[in-house]
Amino acid sequence: MTPFSHLAPFPSARCPALTEPPDARWQLRALGQGDLAWLPSLYASTRELELQAVPWPAAAKQTFLAQQFTAQHQHYLAQYPQAQYLAIEYDGEAAGRYYIDESGTDDLLVDISLFPAWRGKGIGGALIQRQQGSSAQRGRGLTLHVMAHNIAAQRLYARLGFEITAGPEDGLYVPMRWQLRA
Repeated sequence: MTPFSHLAPFPSARCPALTEPPDARWQLRALGQGDLAWLPSLYASTRELELQAVPWPAAAKQTFLAQQFTAQHQHYLAQYPQAQYLAIEYDGEAAGRYYIDESGTDDLLVDISLFPAWRGKGIGGALIQRQQGSSAQRGRGLTLHVMAHNIAAQRLYARLGFEITAGPEDGLYVPMRWQLRA
């Protein structure tokens, strides 16, 4: 039993429109309670740079990250009950997570996160491009929210054709949207 096994369960597996990963060694699969063993570490890896400047002891940082992961997990499940919560795997090894909600007017990329070893290799971009193709086939756009200080991600999304649709919400998140041009 993991320290996070008490958290709300992921919804039952659904069939997202995006079913094929970039190549045969990659797999997308529904997340389950057993994945709560590695998901907190993935979350912590996304906050590593941000917390380097914080003068807390390592134990305090770990406690903070555990609390933040729990809050995010509960928020996503409550806010996006129709979303697909998927693991990104390479040859059976957890590489990241991919959360997509296809229940609105546009598809919403809720979250895409990769472990540091998998970042910068084009995996995230390839998954997003596949989602763009899937969304376009169904006549839909694709939206997301990116942290205002995450300039690298904003550049990636801009290269993939996303446009900023408004100023940062609450000063934290920039909404972006992609739509296939006629």
